[in-house]
Amino acid sequence: MGRRRVVLITTGGTVAAHQTAGGAVPVLHSGDLMTLVEASYAQVNDGEPPEVTTVDLMTRDSSALRTADQFIIATTVLGALADSSVDGVVVTHGTDTMEETAFLVDLYAHDRRPIVFTGAQLPSDDPDADGPANIAAAIAAAADEAATGGVRVLLGGEPQPVRGLFKVSTEALRAFDVVDPSLGRPLLDLPVPAGRTARVDTLALYPGVSPGTIAASVAQHAAGIVLSATGSGNSHPDITAQVSLATQQGVTVVVSTRVPYGRVEARYGGGGGAVDLAAAGAIVSEWLRAPQARMALIALLTAGADRAEVADFFTRSGPV
Repeated sequence: MGRRRVVLITTGGTVAAHQTAGGAVPVLHSGDLMTLVEASYAQVNDGEPPEVTTVDLMTRDSSALRTADQFIIATTVLGALADSSVDGVVVTHGTDTMEETAFLVDLYAHDRRPIVFTGAQLPSDDPDADGPANIAAAIAAAADEAATGGVRVLLGGEPQPVRGLFKVSTEALRAFDVVDPSLGRPLLDLPVPAGRTARVDTLALYPGVSPGTIAASVAQHAAGIVLSATGSGNSHPDITAQVSLATQQGVTVVVSTRVPYGRVEARYGGGGGAVDLAAAGAIVSEWLRAPQARMALIALLTAGADRAEVADFFTRSGPV
């Protein structure tokens, strides 16, 4: 057999950044990154390195990505896998929103070949830059003949599943953790959409939050709303009233939580608990936190899913 072949897609982020007077800014392209990686590959991997084909897609902070950019990344990843000679794909991406873009790609990733997202916590010109080692490890993981399909995130350690992933540190080199490592992986049986996608807003809930934030989202023609609620999906009774009005107007509302770990279960009432929000028409996302719940809802509503189909997706996203 010949050398394994991996496609490296670069999108920017800290891994491609240099420190400037105005802060860290992504400036490196794929060739620059590969020069850094080649020097460290042998230090973190045994055997012959795979052949790497590079794609310079964009050079942006992931915090500055638009939803359209995230769908472009998904289209590019799946396009790379359309080549049967490719054994795996690596995507370099900023850590701020990596959990969202990687999850979006995974929704459409029916292919059995591995897709690995990676990045860095330190800019590439930092003396202790972690990016080159992360990319080298991600390339090796994508080229591994024993690797299974779907998206993994690799940053400062072993690959992690993307379902239920969230960023846990602004500093630690292992930046991510998962709500539960055994979450289900429902897929969308459709191509990645081109053009406009459904607009979904995420709203944070907290003591004193104005219920008008939901009304404003509805007035601005959001197709869906994800609520990052307190505790096990709870809020104020005034929020429940607005959720009821929103769902009556055809807006799909999903309730998640700002709490990083544990199942979101409708246990509390009192007018503003998750029991009440569900009775008002909201769908409880038991395991996916707000950033990934939003990406799922965008993809589902863009595909024309109705409320029952959205609820079924979140039900099937639990542990298996």
